[in-house]
Amino acid sequence: MFNGSSITQFLLLAFADRRELQLLHFWLFLGIYLAALLGNGLIITTIACDHHLHTPMYFFLLNLSLLDLGSISSIVPKSISNSLWGTRAISYPGCAAQLFLFLFFISAEYFLLTIMAYDRYVAICKPLHYGTLLGSRACVHMAAAAWGTGFLYALLHTANTFSLPLCQGNVLDQFFCEIPQILKLSCSHSYLRELGLLVVSICLSFGSFVFIVVSYVQIFRAELRIPSEQGRHKAFSTCLPHLAVVSLFICTAMFAYLKPPSISSPSLDLVVSVLYSVVPPAVNPLIYSMRNQALKDALRKMMAGCFPEAIKGLFSSAQCS
Repeated sequence: MFNGSSITQFLLLAFADRRELQLLHFWLFLGIYLAALLGNGLIITTIACDHHLHTPMYFFLLNLSLLDLGSISSIVPKSISNSLWGTRAISYPGCAAQLFLFLFFISAEYFLLTIMAYDRYVAICKPLHYGTLLGSRACVHMAAAAWGTGFLYALLHTANTFSLPLCQGNVLDQFFCEIPQILKLSCSHSYLRELGLLVVSICLSFGSFVFIVVSYVQIFRAELRIPSEQGRHKAFSTCLPHLAVVSLFICTAMFAYLKPPSISSPSLDLVVSVLYSVVPPAVNPLIYSMRNQALKDALRKMMAGCFPEAIKGLFSSAQCS
């Protein structure tokens, strides 16, 4: 029997027992993490340095990249470290900090994606009121609301989860600290408080989901009324990246938490948790840069300014060939 006060560390789920597979996991996660750092770092730097991108859409995209960096940095480095050194341990305070940070960044990102849906709705459906409804002050307030709501959400859940007495051991069936896995270790009926918080969270999440769906229904209806094909293509190209990011985020998270127990298994749970917690922060920069010509032009301009001789030599050799 364990007591919550006697637990000094938790044991996370290992990806593999064989040393070769542990090193494979190390290199795979290291590559994904570096890709996320590079992609999101380039987007943040490009938007911050190019005044042509100082618009509401790119301001929210900058915040999204910051949240992506935070969410992946809260869980992946520890997993990489454990695989490298062949351990599964994470300290009790470290687990609490990891849970808080991950919840903070992931919930703030979800609220920010809801705000970004509103931004696209106003841009497509109410273009004449765009500057009024989404002025600089309004954008800052909305972004601050997303960050602040995420902070309160994470603080409330973390404080409630780690106030529960734990008597079912210290082994977590997940590669990072997650609320459902910690609740499995509880031996108190106080876990009903956390379930109540989860119900409230589901209601808030469902409300945001409905808002996003309704916004895009209105957006698609407005796009179909645009007379020119070029205008429809331009409007659609600004919405498609956001819609792809939202779909990836929501679908993987919903499958992770709402899949039926009959198809649940440790290996499947592990793969699904990677899909919703690790993959989106690494893929989001690629999604946003693929169809965004303004962002690609700004990135190319920034790279040419930073490495003019290298870029010039590259283009010269390409022309010669």
